[in-house]
Amino acid sequence: MGIGKALESAWRTLKLTRKSDRQEFFLYLRLVVLGFGIVGALGFIIYFVASMIELAAGVSNANPSGATSPVILFGMLFG
Repeated sequence: MGIGKALESAWRTLKLTRKSDRQEFFLYLRLVVLGFGIVGALGFIIYFVASMIELAAGVSNANPSGATSPVILFGMLFG
């Protein structure tokens, strides 16, 4: 596909678009915030479980800041 065809295709796509109304905008906003919340909660749960495994195993691989390296957590979970 050449540059001309790509630009033509992009122009046709832009002609089909429309501005979303207020209700549709807030629907998408809620979905995005929900997605961020789910990903954040999943990350927190994984980190929490890994720290509990580390605590139960008696492993002390914390760096000076007190945070556990993600590489160590990955190794503990999957290694």
